[in-house]
Amino acid sequence: MKKYLFVLSTVFLFVQCAPEKEDPFLIEKDRVGKLMKTHKVSDLEALFEADSLVRDTTRLDMGGNRKIEVYEKGGAHLLTLTPSQDTTRTIESVWVHDPRYKTVEGIGLEATYGEIGQAYEVRKVVSSLNNVLVLLKEHPMYFTISREELPGALKYSGAAVEALQIPEEARVKYLMVGWE
Repeated sequence: MKKYLFVLSTVFLFVQCAPEKEDPFLIEKDRVGKLMKTHKVSDLEALFEADSLVRDTTRLDMGGNRKIEVYEKGGAHLLTLTPSQDTTRTIESVWVHDPRYKTVEGIGLEATYGEIGQAYEVRKVVSSLNNVLVLLKEHPMYFTISREELPGALKYSGAAVEALQIPEEARVKYLMVGWE
């Protein structure tokens, strides 16, 4: 009986201590899926070995914006990465294209402005001609909402938009994470 209890308690301990499998689509302050804020551009091949990386070689040769696109083997566009210009060669920003990427709170590309406001504190709203940019207070994520999602006069004017003027049901157009 003692052996049985010992084996049972050992198995229970092993199951409890086994590390949880990391969610490959989780967005956190310092991570987007497998990509961490500290990863360098040189780490990307190993990090996304099961995926495809597409680099804009024309712009690389000309010294322009060097975006790197990450595609799943099935062809789904996952992320667009912008490396930093400094000597560390880390990733400066991440443009999320795949709706499977979400925060612990469930916020992702399919979120509404109301859901974002319930999960995070909005720091600032920046207006442009066609879109509204929503910046968060404690997170490097930011969202673009099309002016088409806004009511009446705000939809067709270039006027500044306040956070309270954005309808809760307004859908996210773009989701980005900026680390620099």
